Amino acid sequence: MEYRKIKDQDKDGDGGGDDIESSRGKAHAVSNVDIERTKWKRKSVVTLALTVLTSSQAILIVWSKRAGKYEYSVTTANFMVETLKCALSLAALTRIWRSEGVTEDNRLNTTLDEVIVFPIPAALYLVKNLLQYYIFAYVDAPGYQILKNLNIISTGVLYRIILKKKLSEIQWAAFILLCAGCTTAQLKSNSDHVLQTPFQGWVMAIVMALLSGFAGVYTEAIIKKRPTRNINVQNFWLYIFGMIFNAAAILVQDFDAVMNKGFFHGYSFITVLMILNHALSGIAVSMVMKYADNIVKVYSTSVAMLLTALVSVFLFGFDLSLAFFLGSTVVSVAVYLHSAGKLQR
Repeated sequence: MEYRKIKDQDKDGDGGGDDIESSRGKAHAVSNVDIERTKWKRKSVVTLALTVLTSSQAILIVWSKRAGKYEYSVTTANFMVETLKCALSLAALTRIWRSEGVTEDNRLNTTLDEVIVFPIPAALYLVKNLLQYYIFAYVDAPGYQILKNLNIISTGVLYRIILKKKLSEIQWAAFILLCAGCTTAQLKSNSDHVLQTPFQGWVMAIVMALLSGFAGVYTEAIIKKRPTRNINVQNFWLYIFGMIFNAAAILVQDFDAVMNKGFFHGYSFITVLMILNHALSGIAVSMVMKYADNIVKVYSTSVAMLLTALVSVFLFGFDLSLAFFLGSTVVSVAVYLHSAGKLQR
């Protein structure tokens, strides 16, 4: 009798252990779901922010012109963008230090090996950002958004080469559709020419695409090399080098104008809005690279093309042709296919 009682107690004990393990497993599963849900929300917010900011970027650049020319110094505007991004990153870090304290992952102190990689993307972004202003001598705001999507090809190829990440067949098909949609959207019904943009505009667009693609993929590789590192710390060092390179550009290109007319000569309220937009867009890009990837970034840019065109109808009298609607539809299908391709992986 005593033996049976002891045996029954052992069974009850085992059952209690199973219940505890089961509860732990359920709690762990719920925790993982919450973590994934939080990541998805964060990724969605930064992607949406990037789309909205990018769509208004070209419009503000065109709007900042006076009589077709930039009254302000482009190099000083870029310098102010990098300065503002650096200040915003530092402000975010200060808030984190007050709430969480200084840790190994959010401290500014770093090593030479970590910092030495940031000058490369900073220099590439400098050239790309300067070209971004001068290309508007050859294209309008919607056309600029369309040409920007040339970096889809360079990003896809470099994404595979540098980050060693494969895209599914559906995602490559979506890439092709995206490029076809962007090209179709540029066609004008009142012309027999396929390429409406002048040769100089295409050269600038191709160079910008290559620079943007390489800088983007390289930056993503740097940021994700240390996943736990706070993104604001990584941004701070990237923007510090951006300030240095843009200061050098001011000395080389606009030193006399700045000395004679002043650093902020020709600035207007629209110029200030444009600088703020560029700064927030740059931070949003880094967030997308940290929590998503470059592929999401280029699709966000493509969707921004549609928003730019719609706003340009009211601001600049841009005509939405049938070709633009067809191209926009193809772009939308490409975005859907890319999402479907990610789910199947």
